[in-house]
Amino acid sequence: MHHDFDAVVIGSGHNALVAAAYLTRAGWRVAVLEANDRPGGLVRTDALTLPGFQHDVYSAAHPLFVTGPAFADLGAELAAHGLRYVNTDLPTGVSMPNGATAVLSRTADATIAELERVHPGDGRAFADMLAALDPYVADVFGLFGAELATGPARQTFDRLTGDPRFAALLYGTPRTVVARFASPVSRAMLAPWAMHLGRTPDEVGGGIWVPLVVLALMGGGMPIPAGGSEQLAISLARMIEQRGGTFQTRTRATQIVVRDGRAVAVRTNRGEELTVGRAVVASVNPDQLYLRLLSEAAIEAPLRAEAARFRYGRGCVQINLALGEPPRWRDERFRHVGQPHLSNGLDDCAIACAHGMAGLLPVEPSFTVDCPTDRDPSRAPVGKAILRVQVLEVPTQPRGDAGGTIDARGEWTGDVTRRFVDRILGIVRRHIPNVPDAIIGMHVVTPRELAAFSPNQGPGDPYGGAHDLAQSYTLRPLPGHGSHQSVVPNVYTLGAGTWPGHGINGGSGYIVAQTLLARDAVG
Repeated sequence: MHHDFDAVVIGSGHNALVAAAYLTRAGWRVAVLEANDRPGGLVRTDALTLPGFQHDVYSAAHPLFVTGPAFADLGAELAAHGLRYVNTDLPTGVSMPNGATAVLSRTADATIAELERVHPGDGRAFADMLAALDPYVADVFGLFGAELATGPARQTFDRLTGDPRFAALLYGTPRTVVARFASPVSRAMLAPWAMHLGRTPDEVGGGIWVPLVVLALMGGGMPIPAGGSEQLAISLARMIEQRGGTFQTRTRATQIVVRDGRAVAVRTNRGEELTVGRAVVASVNPDQLYLRLLSEAAIEAPLRAEAARFRYGRGCVQINLALGEPPRWRDERFRHVGQPHLSNGLDDCAIACAHGMAGLLPVEPSFTVDCPTDRDPSRAPVGKAILRVQVLEVPTQPRGDAGGTIDARGEWTGDVTRRFVDRILGIVRRHIPNVPDAIIGMHVVTPRELAAFSPNQGPGDPYGGAHDLAQSYTLRPLPGHGSHQSVVPNVYTLGAGTWPGHGINGGSGYIVAQTLLARDAVG
């Protein structure tokens, strides 16, 4: 029987593209459906402010991808299709309002020396933090490219969580992990990275991500594609098309057709029905899969109820700036730091997260800024620069303001956005004195824009679903079904709603592709 395609991929975020690249390389006939104007999902670069200024609209740096198995496999081909990374030896750092700074290097010795400079003993504390995780590092990083719910990976996960010492790491909070550091500067440089994994400084289960992020940054740096983040998506798409894969943009999947317990076709908003011979791969969250794409008759009621309870997390405000001159840091080293945090300290960071979870606009958040033109001058006219400010502690639907000066009543209106951006830029000025005076163009993404761009972001969550302990690891995407393979045997899900979660890592795309190809090999 002839089918239109061996596989139909719904959505074209980078994980979907990674899976499609593997499948087309193996000779599968693949169609990729994308509701927006071009492939890439949140991996997107545009001239948002002024001509000649190329900003990353959503995601930016790719340290988790370049250290993962997909890049190890596909990196040479991606380079042949135009992908080139530029990097730094100083992935991150922190700047405090009182002028104190610290930087994290890609070598442990350099970071130990830096933290000893910050406060005697903090260098040793850094070494001890990494040493506590060292016995488990190989197993842990191996899990990022494996199906966690079943097989050998599940056995490894169960063995690790059954080890009391590892369990203490897994269930700790970022605050407890950094309590070993005497200096508030050291604590402020390290603990806020848990927020970039969807956690908060005082969240159980968030602590292990502090040393994991440090190791990832030391291993991968803070690499960005020359020309912008979207170059990853462009290169993956070229690989797929070269091997016969096809893209249909501005095309939304409306239903996965199931007959006799298997997916046989995908229907679209254009009235098409694409028949499928082997698999449907959906880059969607479980609420979309089980409540929209699959019919009620195909899904048992308890699982549909779980899908309806899938939770989204805090929102994000991202401010993209065109600058008339490069940022003037007080600490010259920061011209070479990939993504430093601007922070008032761990306590204010935790309070800001609590404000966000309570629906309030925070007053003193800790947030990252990055200046891609420090590494890639081609992204702005000569002598100019771009700067990105990413604030992760905000509510998706602000019901009030912790500072009492912004009239927020449940949505990101133009006035709420302007006033909040003014607050954030006032904080930036404390650390980069020529901002905001050097601003010649601005574009702001709020949770409202995130929600409008992709249903994977729910009400405006950049991380595609809450990542607290109750919705992580083998409990993701759903407690009743923690696998990339859905309850329909030839329907698979990937993306931020599945293990290993959000971020530009390629992990779920790799896992799904390897699973499909292995099963295809054994018939």
